[in-house]
Amino acid sequence: MILYRTQVLDTPDDPFRGGGLRHDADAGILVDHGLIVERGPFARVRSRHPAARVVGLDGGLLLPGLVDTHVHYPQIRVIGALGMPLLEWLERCALPEEARLAEVSYARTVADEFVTSLLAAGTTTALVFGSHFAPAVDELFAAAAHSGLRITSGLIVADRMLRPDLHTTARRGYDEGLALAQRWHGKGRSRYAVTPRFALSCTDELLASCGQLHRDVPGSWFTSHLNENLIEIRTVEQLFGDGSYLDCYDRHGLVGPRSVFAHNVHPTDAELKRLAQAHSSVAHCPTSNAALGSGLFPLNRHLQHGVAVALGCDVGAGTGFSLLKEGLQAYLLQRVRAEQSVVLGPAHLLHLATAAGAQALGLRDQVGDLGVGRRFDAIWVRPGAGTPLDIGLRHADGAEDALAKVFTLATPHDVARVWIDGVPVAGGAAAGDLSGDRLGAAG
Repeated sequence: MILYRTQVLDTPDDPFRGGGLRHDADAGILVDHGLIVERGPFARVRSRHPAARVVGLDGGLLLPGLVDTHVHYPQIRVIGALGMPLLEWLERCALPEEARLAEVSYARTVADEFVTSLLAAGTTTALVFGSHFAPAVDELFAAAAHSGLRITSGLIVADRMLRPDLHTTARRGYDEGLALAQRWHGKGRSRYAVTPRFALSCTDELLASCGQLHRDVPGSWFTSHLNENLIEIRTVEQLFGDGSYLDCYDRHGLVGPRSVFAHNVHPTDAELKRLAQAHSSVAHCPTSNAALGSGLFPLNRHLQHGVAVALGCDVGAGTGFSLLKEGLQAYLLQRVRAEQSVVLGPAHLLHLATAAGAQALGLRDQVGDLGVGRRFDAIWVRPGAGTPLDIGLRHADGAEDALAKVFTLATPHDVARVWIDGVPVAGGAAAGDLSGDRLGAAG
């Protein structure tokens, strides 16, 4: 057993529902085979477990591992293509790059880059848009399994309005998706997600096959895009002729408690009501929404209707892998919504980046906070000496202020160590083992 001595912050109770920030300035977290078995004041936990190995994590903050509910594996190399709206950006930047993943060796390299970047940013769990090519999705799952990342992903399918080399058929999409699910779903920390690109690029026949696959793979997840861009929404309405954007998915049984929809910047009240009724979740991607000029996310309306919201970085329209930056951008964009804004504090941001994502992905009983009974998925934010974040943390006025400074100033370079199931997977000189962790005093 390992006893971590550290300052820890988490949000076991939803701040949007009256909960707040849990803070222990000198906590003892006892971990046994990746499971947190005891937490309390360090002196008390130490006295109860004198034989436990002590690892001291001083000079920073321990937070739960971050949970990303929307990110695109094939798009890591197109981050930073600015100045275009969604559909133009897809045609000029994203889709040509995604077509390159038809080459397995290229896909393997991208998968390694992608997984490494997620972990370096402190993301320990992710719902990932895969690739249009089944072998490339295999490479993603293999890279995630090798690294330890908790991943839910799948084959992207589309049969119209994209490059022809990214199109499939209802039959082929179903068969390839089922084969991938049989190889990866429920194996280790991997799960399968049925993933039509968006209704714009999918006929009813293809969406029907997605619904069938979702039913035929017990415990599978569903994810797609929804109401991101006004031109996109109008085109979907023209293509389908009746109902809302959400109805395109709903008529095929794709709106439910294991459904996560990205963006939803321009929802109708009827769609929000249906999402809440179905216990579906929305991935809010604030840097992407801003970079593509998609609009200001109506967080207030989602909360009023009871729709669950978490964060996604949406690489590569998003501007990086850090959910800390996404949290800051969510805060900033709410500030400019004036009378429609939701006042977000540091606890809200941490919740959106951790526990809310875990809830959206059905993993709340395993991850999302650092309480007893959870897996030890954690990040240690410890900035370099003399950096603005280091100065800010040393002069912080309490836990809330310290957390605010983390969301305002931290980058992946400030994530000193990342653990999944108690195993270091990124950060520091000894990622992958415990030999580099500083051992505290024995007593």
